[in-house]
Amino acid sequence: MDKPTEERLRVAVKIARAAGDIQRDRYETPLEIQTKSVDIDLVTEVDRACEGLAVAKIEEMFPEDSILAEEGGGTNRKNSTWRWIIDPLDGTTNYAHGYPRFCISIGIEREKKRTLAVIYDPLMDELYHAIRGGGSFRNNLKISVSRESLMERSLLATGFAYDQKRSRRENVEYFAAFLKTARAMRRDGSAALDLCYVASGRLDGFWELKLSPWDVAAGYLLVEEAGGRISNHSGGAAFDSGREVVASNGIIHDNMLKVISTVHV
Repeated sequence: MDKPTEERLRVAVKIARAAGDIQRDRYETPLEIQTKSVDIDLVTEVDRACEGLAVAKIEEMFPEDSILAEEGGGTNRKNSTWRWIIDPLDGTTNYAHGYPRFCISIGIEREKKRTLAVIYDPLMDELYHAIRGGGSFRNNLKISVSRESLMERSLLATGFAYDQKRSRRENVEYFAAFLKTARAMRRDGSAALDLCYVASGRLDGFWELKLSPWDVAAGYLLVEEAGGRISNHSGGAAFDSGREVVASNGIIHDNMLKVISTVHV
């Protein structure tokens, strides 16, 4: 790992832990809750505080870097070598309800290639990080995907888009199809943590529709560096936008794609 990469990893970890402190301190306290695109798409002052902290630190340390953050902070510098992609609080709905599944997610690209990932779950005190070509880690211990080969023994996870009440293309049909083939399903409300769990072998696979870049930028790299596979629903390259994602240990991936291919929405 060269010095510019090492410096950004160090800063990303500091940001993640500082944002985690905010999230932990404000957890299950009164919050100012607002809505964004629809009435189930929430944002709180904790989202904004964590993003403000992250953006300020990046701009202080790396003023030439580009920043894409969920709540609109940072500056998109088109000719920058480095880009930070930040979800300051993934799992805002969980957080607003006191449900203990949320995190901060930081993905860093170098010349448009996924290079670093940091995801921090402050309640579990689990810090995940990945380095392109260098592996994936949880609390500095190397992690790897599961070795499960059978769908009927697999634990899968998914999520549902904010437009689920008005969109013709939704995830219910996929959920029903996987329910009949997998051992069990989970829907925990944080795509970033779901991807961490695939990377660490807690989950065997994950799929979702209509995610955003900040939901997947870090998680994609974690899964890849842990030996897993990421694709779109057709098996091709996963969109960095997150519009379609299938993540798995790689062994059950083709079987997951088969299930998806049987669903017509």
